[in-house]
Amino acid sequence: MNNVDVIIVGGGIGGLSTAFALTRLGLKVQVLEQAPEFGEVGAGLQLAPNCTRILDDYGLLDKAKSLGVVPDRMVMRDALDGSELTSLDLRDLERTYGYPYMVIHRSDLHGLFLEACRTAGVELLTEQRVTAYAQAEGSATVVTEDGTTRVAPLVVAADGLHSVARKLLIDDEPVSSSYVAYRGTVPIPELTRPVDLSEVVVYVGPRCHFVHYGLRGGDLLNQVAVFQSPKALAGLEDWGTPDELDTAFAATCDDVRSGMSHMWRDKWWRMFDRDPISTWVQGRIALLGDAAHPPLQYMAQGAIMAIEDGWVLTEHVKRLRAGDGVPDWDGALAAYEAVRPEHCRRVVLTARAWGELWHLDGRAREQRNLLLRHRAIDDYSFTDWVYGPTALFPEDEPPMFEPIPLASADLIVSSSQAG
Repeated sequence: MNNVDVIIVGGGIGGLSTAFALTRLGLKVQVLEQAPEFGEVGAGLQLAPNCTRILDDYGLLDKAKSLGVVPDRMVMRDALDGSELTSLDLRDLERTYGYPYMVIHRSDLHGLFLEACRTAGVELLTEQRVTAYAQAEGSATVVTEDGTTRVAPLVVAADGLHSVARKLLIDDEPVSSSYVAYRGTVPIPELTRPVDLSEVVVYVGPRCHFVHYGLRGGDLLNQVAVFQSPKALAGLEDWGTPDELDTAFAATCDDVRSGMSHMWRDKWWRMFDRDPISTWVQGRIALLGDAAHPPLQYMAQGAIMAIEDGWVLTEHVKRLRAGDGVPDWDGALAAYEAVRPEHCRRVVLTARAWGELWHLDGRAREQRNLLLRHRAIDDYSFTDWVYGPTALFPEDEPPMFEPIPLASADLIVSSSQAG
């Protein structure tokens, strides 16, 4: 018998943050990571108040802030002409929600949770590729590639986009967006153009966008270039290549084009999500993070949702412990599944819609720009549903925002002409 309370499959941000949270309850947690060592691939992450609130609860916010940057503004610009469309005052946002909006290197956040897990006594095992799962009365089993069997009262599958455990619940496949992301981090002294590191900036353009912001206390500039691949649309296997990157951004403004020379050109990330599902639990096996709800990146909530998942699950485990300290695992899993799938469904589908909005062309682009320019800087109606406190129960989930039709931009034009 594997003498642990919880096995977590996957040592990414979602897996480690959940392991740390559960260990704080005095539970014995084991993390199985398939790679030879724990680590994260990628560059920057944006952490909204719904995440920094949890980091503060974990006692990790000050350390995270010391590793990242707390910017003053988020600015959206048109990628073709560089003009400002709208912005968020992130200091006012912090006053509104009670916690900061910050940016951090993905590996730094992962390392923060890894250190916290080691300090807390989480058992961290590498080269553990899980190939099968099984259920028994009051427990679940994982089988690794070498045939080793491990059993625990709860198994959390945080095994990412290509989750093995997800197949227990649904036989689906990742959905290609036909978009691809290039990334690059640049030491500030190597930049050939001035950059305001107090801002998170996104340039939105026809079938492309470009993001940049500071990392590691302002020592690095993180850049992300995303575009729709014509090769992907044509059904070709070799899509998202550097020649497509250059073509996609050829008509953008000088500030965007100047960033292209700093992108990593030897690797790129094809962008996939999955259709939302409402069932995340089978017996004592629960999906978490991208295994349950992989999103497109447009809302910058992917890692945050995984951290929220672990926090919610842990809060219900804590709430439903018996007098002898033994958790009501079934009750906690039911409560977890009652609230998280609906929230994450909203985020996944809104991210798809947000991506469409960013990448408009022609008349629709002009309408979008006009509406964004008329948005009040202190209007948080589009963020209240996601940046507020993470819901523990379905009734705590705030209502969604009301979408604004693009056609309403014509009313603004008519009103100005009448005036």
